[in-house]
Amino acid sequence: MIEDKNTPRTQLSELGEFGLIEHLTQNFTISQPSTLYGIGDDAAVLDFNQKKCVLSTDLLVEGVHFDLAYVPLKHLGYKAVMVNLSDIYAMNATASQITVSIAVSNRFTLEALEELYEGIYAAAKLYNVDVIGGDTTSSTSGLIISITATGFAEEDAIVYRNGAKDGDLLVVTGDLGAAYLGLQVLEREKQVFKVNPNVQPDLDQYSYLIERQLKPEARKDMPGLLKALEVQPTSMIDISDGLSSEVIHLCTRSKVGVNLYEDKIPLDPAVISTSEEFNLNSTTVALNGGEDYELLFTIDQNDYPKIKANPNLTVIGHIVDEKSGIGLVTRANEKIELKAQGWNPIKE
Repeated sequence: MIEDKNTPRTQLSELGEFGLIEHLTQNFTISQPSTLYGIGDDAAVLDFNQKKCVLSTDLLVEGVHFDLAYVPLKHLGYKAVMVNLSDIYAMNATASQITVSIAVSNRFTLEALEELYEGIYAAAKLYNVDVIGGDTTSSTSGLIISITATGFAEEDAIVYRNGAKDGDLLVVTGDLGAAYLGLQVLEREKQVFKVNPNVQPDLDQYSYLIERQLKPEARKDMPGLLKALEVQPTSMIDISDGLSSEVIHLCTRSKVGVNLYEDKIPLDPAVISTSEEFNLNSTTVALNGGEDYELLFTIDQNDYPKIKANPNLTVIGHIVDEKSGIGLVTRANEKIELKAQGWNPIKE
């Protein structure tokens, strides 16, 4: 976290907990009809008018999930919201509210937290979700962000991980692997900076990759698009830990196998070229990189004509029976067992 020494610095102790909460949340307004009461009382009050409420929460910990040496606080706030909203969209639901809780060490000033909340505010406004509460406390180990997201959907529209069936098509949104490579570029530049702080990196050619890492966008468009196409997925999950891990999650919960085709995995040209630069296999990057926040889902084969011309969607495989296994069909037409080698936050 780099701060301009000439910028005024306000210690958090000058405000106290409640003063800090009031200061950081003063610009949040209510836009969702389902929010009856937000910040300002012991609890928020929501009304979803007979629809089902979906709820998800995520924790981001400094040194585990992010490095403030190259992650701007505004981008971090934005990304923290996206991580949670993605889970709501993965249920084929509409996100409507979030709560934001933070734990901070005494090295953070009020101005630093204002920057963090600028990103949270920008994400909430763009994705039309209300910030309805949260908490602040002190930390002895840096910055911790906990966000809980709520949303709603008609009961028959909600999609779980356990509904895939033999013969279904495996579909993914967008392209994969860019976020991981963006992280590799940032880590490399961090090491260069350590050796020579005067070196100014030229990152123009990596702009797409870095944006996918620092400012990902959750697929808010997908529930509405699928409804417009009259496609009801049979199972769905968001790609946070890597394509391989998410495919295995879907198959395990649905008690099915899969043939995932290597040559069908959508890759941006920048992913291919930068993988070569880092001497990485682009398929491995797409399978195991994580943090793409795209959606992975299965559909009935009869729905294929409805999606085949849509540039947002790519069929990358099909579901088979459980005994056939969870496999990657390589470009050489060999089927190998798919391994979950994506992001694991509790790995030693």
